[in-house]
Amino acid sequence: MTDAIRLEIYKYLFAAVAEEMGVVLRKASYSPNIKERRDFSCALFDAAGSMIAQAAHIPVHLGSMPLSVAAAVQAFGDFRPGDMIALNDPFRGGTHLPDITLVSPVFWGDGQPRLVGFVANRAHHADIGGMTPGSMSVGQEIFQEGLIIPPVRLMKGGVIDQELLDLILANVRTPQERAGDLWAQIASNQRGEERLVELVGRYGVEEVSQYMDELLAYTERMTRALLRRMPDGEYTFTDYLDDNGISDQPVRISVRVTLEGDQAVVDFSQSAPQQKGSVNAVYAVTLSAVYYVFRCLIGLDVPNNSGCLAPIQVIAPAGSVVNALPPSPVAGGNVETSQRIVDVLLGALVQAYPEEGGVENYPHVPAASQGTMNNLTIGGYDFERKTPFAYYETIGGGMGARPGSDGPSAIHSHMTNTLNTPVEALEYAYPLRVVRYAVRDGSGGDGRYRGGDGICRDILTLVDAQVTLLSERRRLPPYGLSGGKPGQTGVNLLIREGKETPLPGKGTFELRKGDILSIRTPGGGGYGEPQSSEPNLASMS
Repeated sequence: MTDAIRLEIYKYLFAAVAEEMGVVLRKASYSPNIKERRDFSCALFDAAGSMIAQAAHIPVHLGSMPLSVAAAVQAFGDFRPGDMIALNDPFRGGTHLPDITLVSPVFWGDGQPRLVGFVANRAHHADIGGMTPGSMSVGQEIFQEGLIIPPVRLMKGGVIDQELLDLILANVRTPQERAGDLWAQIASNQRGEERLVELVGRYGVEEVSQYMDELLAYTERMTRALLRRMPDGEYTFTDYLDDNGISDQPVRISVRVTLEGDQAVVDFSQSAPQQKGSVNAVYAVTLSAVYYVFRCLIGLDVPNNSGCLAPIQVIAPAGSVVNALPPSPVAGGNVETSQRIVDVLLGALVQAYPEEGGVENYPHVPAASQGTMNNLTIGGYDFERKTPFAYYETIGGGMGARPGSDGPSAIHSHMTNTLNTPVEALEYAYPLRVVRYAVRDGSGGDGRYRGGDGICRDILTLVDAQVTLLSERRRLPPYGLSGGKPGQTGVNLLIREGKETPLPGKGTFELRKGDILSIRTPGGGGYGEPQSSEPNLASMS
């Protein structure tokens, strides 16, 4: 019989391992993208590769990191203590090329040590080669996006493979920063291994394994309980990406959610085929978005683990924009298409709860949030430091309003959980200056509850540079709900000698010294019919 109190203790013990891994990674890293923005995730897995706990890091990694562990297991069945597998291949458990994942098996005992689990972390590197600085290009095949790393042993028996590391660093623009971030990831996994071994040493391998299984079963039970509370039926919703970066045609993302008892089928079969541009999502990204939405709807403090997906079947046809096949470009699928998948899932599931059910029974599904990560990369040569630079960040915006609450302003939402890059950190690390950073007042959709406002972020470059934008909701606004108005679309501008020139949502552009790039992010959708500001004369007579 499971001890409920002990189960709760183990939930926090396992989560603490992942959280401490994250602290090590953040403190040891070199790049502002990891150190300041915290664009990484850390997780703990059982010996079968099921995720037991993920720290409160990046939602887009929730469902995809177990696929990375599975890819490592498939490639290397003969793990030894001290091994560490590196990969970033989106078609073998990765998401997009800048996200490098390190997977470490954890062993217990001497002589013939027993595999007790895995630890893994994934961090977004500010450059991994490819045709543009920052490796977030609007390319037409994945080979243009950077160095592809299949599952390989970066460490063997605790010894770094220096030749392999040299090969990776020879293919990036900022090798010193990349080396520092990789060593930080190695240290993070080593800390995770130490902590899991300590748990096994204190409580015994059988008990630790038992409660790993119990936590998976607990999360599955809570997910099934959620599904039983939701009305059976089929719920559909369709939304669109602005374009694929190559043509101007909108890209359809469509879902049909079938709820029956304690199971759900999430079917993306009516979505567009894979695209020439880099908005394609691999299956791991789609799985993560589904995981995230249902995990949010549970609304309880249950563990972030693989049990959530057990009662949910995800249908994403191979060769579609939500399950692209190689050699499709995928840089934007992880960051932009993932957001639209969330939009359509929430748009479908909100239909399962009629408004007349009352706030108490309502899941508080929000209107659409900004629906983009506003990906910005700037690269060039820093003459003061005599070295190339590659800067990457995502920019927050407005979140959708919901019953009883306005949407928060100027915040990262849904599939991203990163922070901003502080002005001081950005200006210290790069030949760039932030000349405006403000809330974009009035950009949230009107309604009984207003959508959150976006952000205005203007960056001046002190050197000639190349910029790549991967952004969405520049044409099609975030939707409102129950009569609420859409949020405003975002705007990208080049300001040169005082003249403003509109830039498309996706593309690579040359900046001159003294140019200002202005990113104005979308607001969230409003909720409910806007209340009239005019006085009711009839009630006054």
